[in-house]
Amino acid sequence: MNTVTKRILIVGGGTAGWLTAALLAKQHGQSIEICLVESSDIPTVGVGEGTWPSMRTTLQKIGISESQFITECSATFKQASKFVDWISPANEYFHPFTQPAGYGKVDSAPYWESLSVAPTFCDSVTFQSHMCKMGLAPKNITHKEYETVANYGYHLDAGKFAVLLRNHSVNKLNVKHKVANITQVNQHPDSSISGVETDSAGRLEADFFIDCSGFSSLLLGQTLGVPFIEKNDILFNDTALAMHVPYKDKDDPIACHTISTAQTAGWIWDIGLQHRRGVGYVFSSKHQSLENAELILKNYVGPKAEDLAIRKIQFKTGHRACFWRHNCVAVGLSSGFLEPLEASALMLVETSANFIADQLPMNKAEMKPMEKRFNQVFTAKWRGVIDFLKLHYVLSERQEPFWKDNKKSSSIPETLQEMLMLWQNRVPSEYDFLQSYEAFNAASYQYVLYGGGFKTDFSLLSHTLTHKDRAKRQLEITVKTAQQMALQLPKHRELIKQIKRQGFAKL
Repeated sequence: MNTVTKRILIVGGGTAGWLTAALLAKQHGQSIEICLVESSDIPTVGVGEGTWPSMRTTLQKIGISESQFITECSATFKQASKFVDWISPANEYFHPFTQPAGYGKVDSAPYWESLSVAPTFCDSVTFQSHMCKMGLAPKNITHKEYETVANYGYHLDAGKFAVLLRNHSVNKLNVKHKVANITQVNQHPDSSISGVETDSAGRLEADFFIDCSGFSSLLLGQTLGVPFIEKNDILFNDTALAMHVPYKDKDDPIACHTISTAQTAGWIWDIGLQHRRGVGYVFSSKHQSLENAELILKNYVGPKAEDLAIRKIQFKTGHRACFWRHNCVAVGLSSGFLEPLEASALMLVETSANFIADQLPMNKAEMKPMEKRFNQVFTAKWRGVIDFLKLHYVLSERQEPFWKDNKKSSSIPETLQEMLMLWQNRVPSEYDFLQSYEAFNAASYQYVLYGGGFKTDFSLLSHTLTHKDRAKRQLEITVKTAQQMALQLPKHRELIKQIKRQGFAKL
């Protein structure tokens, strides 16, 4: 019998579960029944509190007001990631969300160093790093919701975000919600899932299942037996120590970028929310003891650190061998986990949930080809994320064992080694990323490569560099734009205060 997809069961809440539920419910309305079952015993991990600009589109799509989101989730604006001491002590560079000036028309990268408009690549080709240094918000209160002057994502409180998504999904989008513990997973003779048994909500059956059960991967991993492919030979970090750090004063400036500061055997993230900073040390337990890691984190936070609780999170770096099997697909931590560098975790949740909503199998016959397509797309996407994260380490000149081990060719994916070889004589371009589902584009690679001191020798291609005058004008406009922004845009915290008082204009 060719069963029509009418019922969807999402196992697990948190950001992954509720974001997926909201996107499905918004897109398919009353044509399908969506139920989410979650345990009251499992807290939100809350490691990844940064998003990509794509979150603006997602929130707008499911019908959540930006003003409401910022107010209820203690959210702030994220315009970039700042990398401190990754290459060497006192070195820093930005990876902003706004693409380089003229990107897609005339590539400024081959020209910036010789034209010397600014001392760094990022400062030369975009105004956004200047905005971050000045602490400016990406727009004014007079702009409409989700409208931009500079491209931006968000920093958010993951626990509060899950609550907002749950309330919106249940109250506005008619998603059914069950709070119960799953005691058994039932399967059809062909091994596909038929339903689950719970301790307080009875038996829950569906045609299609979405596994958002976190690290346990209850459906895809435990029940369907999809193995976990570790990537700790590439990305060494396996432990995080996290703290909630209050501001010294309620009016302290809020950084509008994630700050990532390299340490002996890993790096510290520093994310500014409205009421606190989220600070944590991600490190390799093979290269550093827990005791030393705690000392490094406390030293970074300062004198008040002794009074703050430290949460330890251990994780395996990697992902499932496939992400969709039979009538079950994994979203979020149940599909895999990589260290919270470059805010890739929530991006993968968004792209997975959007794919499922757009390509939901209409019946059982479509299940197999859609499974194949999804696995092809997300195998490539995870590979791209791993390559890009590894690039940050490969560029380092630090001499500690952790950093030297990261530069060994045995730890660098062949795909990344090949690109690094090509980039010795040419700028990263979209020709290097032919699939539309690549996680990071050429502009992102340029920011990290040249921010990290990589040198491209253009001598063999000098005859192709025929747009010097046009590139120079673009670079000069970048500096002037940054100066104009300083006169037009408010400080980050000031805009947050205005949003909470009156909100943005509605779309």
